[in-house]
Amino acid sequence: MSDRPMDRQGSGALVVRDLTKHFKLGGLLSGKRQLIRAVTEVSFEVPAGHSIGLVGESGCGKSTVSRAILRLVEPDSGEVVFDGIDLRRASRTAMRKLRQRLQFIFQDPYSSLNTRRTIRQTLEEPLRVHRLGSKAEIRDKAEQVLAEVGLPPESLQRYPHEFSGGQRQRIGIARALVLNPELVIADEPVSALDVSVQAQILTLLDRLREKHRLSFLFVSHDLGVVRHFCSRVCVMYLGRIVETGPTRDVLDKPAHPYTQLLRDSSPVPDPGHRLTLAKHDGEIPSPANPPAGCPFHTRCPHKLPVCTDRLPPLKEIAPGRSAACHLFE
Repeated sequence: MSDRPMDRQGSGALVVRDLTKHFKLGGLLSGKRQLIRAVTEVSFEVPAGHSIGLVGESGCGKSTVSRAILRLVEPDSGEVVFDGIDLRRASRTAMRKLRQRLQFIFQDPYSSLNTRRTIRQTLEEPLRVHRLGSKAEIRDKAEQVLAEVGLPPESLQRYPHEFSGGQRQRIGIARALVLNPELVIADEPVSALDVSVQAQILTLLDRLREKHRLSFLFVSHDLGVVRHFCSRVCVMYLGRIVETGPTRDVLDKPAHPYTQLLRDSSPVPDPGHRLTLAKHDGEIPSPANPPAGCPFHTRCPHKLPVCTDRLPPLKEIAPGRSAACHLFE
């Protein structure tokens, strides 16, 4: 097989509109069921060839968004349009073909690999399932993609437990690339790795993005990683997007008070840097019982009377930048 992408059919652009996913929990003994509002009316775009960051605290709904896009969990409502195709309306047969073009890099390099399969079996299986090539071509493709992520050919005969965390994540990246996708969703792909290994993996992803013209949805809570890898960023809080814009603009001059909190809480690798934190009282609300009005008003130092009553819409505050905050009305 050549180095050129196989069966590349479109641009790799993704449009998400009003995506909503709520979970119902409990009720087996008490009869009462809780509605967990994991994701509510989330909208954003991933243009072809771009990397878009999705950031926020743990539990804000980032991973649910990434899984709902690929229908690993079924969304309740909204649209997910990839290259002009609404994935929510796609049949199982159509979705099977589309998954060649949409791939996922999981957060945990330890649990995301089958411990009973060799690396060769792991990399060859997607090609066999989708019937992409002869037996010899499939073997060649597995060897090629492993070399692309910087691992030697003899790794193919080994098992996941024989590799370090960084090497396992390289294998996970190889598995995502073996079908020559157009869009890759990376869910916290470096959070389980040491800082030095993180840099290696990010450099690898950057190189592969350029070589294969990939689009990325990069889910992370690490603003430093997002600053390095993403051209634009969407900030999530309690299941909603509260700010979007070019990464450097959003992180250097946050508009939403929650983005300010995230930025101020992010460690800076400079011993001379003075950290100043704005005062944010209150606890993070539960997605089972979100507050009325602005979801951040219980912690916001700039709260207005309207914040407790009315949900602020996500509106443009500058060319290419949007925020959901009553301060800009």
